[in-house]
Amino acid sequence: MRWEVFRQEKRKDYHVHVGDVHAPNAELAKQYAQVMHARRKPANSLWVVPKDAIETVDADEHDVAMGGLTQKEYRWATNYSTGEMAEEIEDSEREQAEAERDRKATQGDD
Repeated sequence: MRWEVFRQEKRKDYHVHVGDVHAPNAELAKQYAQVMHARRKPANSLWVVPKDAIETVDADEHDVAMGGLTQKEYRWATNYSTGEMAEEIEDSEREQAEAERDRKATQGDD
């Protein structure tokens, strides 16, 4: 049985495919993987997965849009309509400035 091996060199690194091993069961596959893929260059961890358990999604084969095609206009402020809201904010700021001037004027009369 064929087992695919993924290696993580340091904690927080991604696991990277480093090859495969042939073994009759999971225990032997893990041992073979350690000998072949972690003996000379230490690893933080290994993933040993049966080849048959790995599924693939091919964008061309399944008409699936992968990466880069997601619409993300919401990230840019230029894509928002702010007409009425901007006027409302300006009016509110003007009212607050007038109220502050009036407050200071009335406090100055004391």
